[in-house]
Amino acid sequence: MRIEIVDEAIPAEAIVAEMKAGADGAVCVFDGIVRDNTRGRRTLHLDYEAYREMALEQMKGLAAEAVTRFGVRDVALVHRLGRLVVGETSVLVVVASAHRGAAFDACRWLIDTLKTTVPIWKKEQFVDGAVWADGEPFPAAMAVHSGDDLEMLG
Repeated sequence: MRIEIVDEAIPAEAIVAEMKAGADGAVCVFDGIVRDNTRGRRTLHLDYEAYREMALEQMKGLAAEAVTRFGVRDVALVHRLGRLVVGETSVLVVVASAHRGAAFDACRWLIDTLKTTVPIWKKEQFVDGAVWADGEPFPAAMAVHSGDDLEMLG
């Protein structure tokens, strides 16, 4: 597993190449990049901050859970901190697996869970101001619910 929080550009192509192995039938990649707008507001840049030690521990836990839960062979989670401009990679998730279904499922679960649970914060700087952004809502279909949760949802 490769779990990192970095302050420089993420070498996405090199990481993907390192993840490939002969037993793999699939490598699924989520390359999260800074886009030029959010909800119609033009983005100048993003600033990422983190509680680094806790974030790394939680990222390690997520990677280990993905291997167990989805049966994938290997996972890389790399997140960048600091100021990022449009087009730069902020987060890279790479999942290697014998089968594509497991790779896709694990990759989606990892990015969605990372964004909503790991202590990494994003400040969006627009042409007309700045906001601290929340993680995107976790897709209900991907959540694990206990009986109590289902009663509250119903």
